[in-house]
Amino acid sequence: MVGQLLWRGMLAGIIAGLFATSFAFLAGEPSVDRAIAFESAAARAAGEPEEPQIVSRAVQRSAGLVTAAVVYGAGLGGLFALAFAFANGRVGALEPRAVAALLAAAGFIAVVLIPALKYPPNPPAIGRPETIGMRTALFFSMLFFSVLAMILASLLRGRLARRFGGWNAGLVSAGAFLTAVAVAALVLPSINEVPDNFPADVLWRFRLAALGAQAVLWSIIGLGFGVLAQSLEGVDFGRASRALQATNASAR
Repeated sequence: MVGQLLWRGMLAGIIAGLFATSFAFLAGEPSVDRAIAFESAAARAAGEPEEPQIVSRAVQRSAGLVTAAVVYGAGLGGLFALAFAFANGRVGALEPRAVAALLAAAGFIAVVLIPALKYPPNPPAIGRPETIGMRTALFFSMLFFSVLAMILASLLRGRLARRFGGWNAGLVSAGAFLTAVAVAALVLPSINEVPDNFPADVLWRFRLAALGAQAVLWSIIGLGFGVLAQSLEGVDFGRASRALQATNASAR
C-alpha cells in the first residue's frame, strides 16, 4: 500500500511542479529580471567587474526552472505520500481526499508560510555573501520549530478530541501552534539586508510570487494526490474508515 501511495504522490508532485513552474515564470521572472538589472547597475556604479554567468538567464528561466520545480515537486510529493500514510485514519473518519487536503494545508502553513513570515524570500541583489551561512541556519531553525509545532499540535488535537470534541480540540491546538511559532519567531533574530534604494514594488512582487508558486505547488499536490489516493479506497481506506467509526462509536 505504501508503494502504491508513493508513486501517486510523486506523480502528483510532478504535475504540481509543472503548474508551479508556469506560475513562477509568469509572476516571478519579471521581478527577478528587474532585481538582476538593479544588481548589475549597482555593481557598475561601484566600479566592480561584472560576474560571469555560469548558466545563462535563458536556461535558468526555461529548462532550469522546469527541472528544479519538477524534481522538487516529485520529492515533496513522495514525502507527502508518506505523511498521508501516517495521518490517514488518525484525523477522524475522513475520506482520502479530505485527509490529503487537510495535510496539504497544514504542510503549506508549517513548511512555507510561517518560515516565510519570519524570513521572507528575497530576489537577487539582496543579502551579503558573508551572511549566507547564518541566514540559512536561521531559516532552517524556524522551519524546524514550525514543523515540530505543527506535529505536536496535531497530536494534542487527537488527545483533546476524545474529551472535548473535534471543534474545541482544533481551536486549542491551533492556538498552541500559533503561540509556539510566535515565541520561536520572537526568539530568533531578525535579518534585514534590503538596500535602502531597492525598488519596493519589485521586492513585494517577488515575495508574493514566491509564496504563490508554493501555494500552487501544495494545492495541486493535495488535490491531485487526494484524487489518486481515492481510487484505493475500496482496497483499504473504506475498511479503515468503517473500523475507525465503529471504534469511536463503541468508545462513546
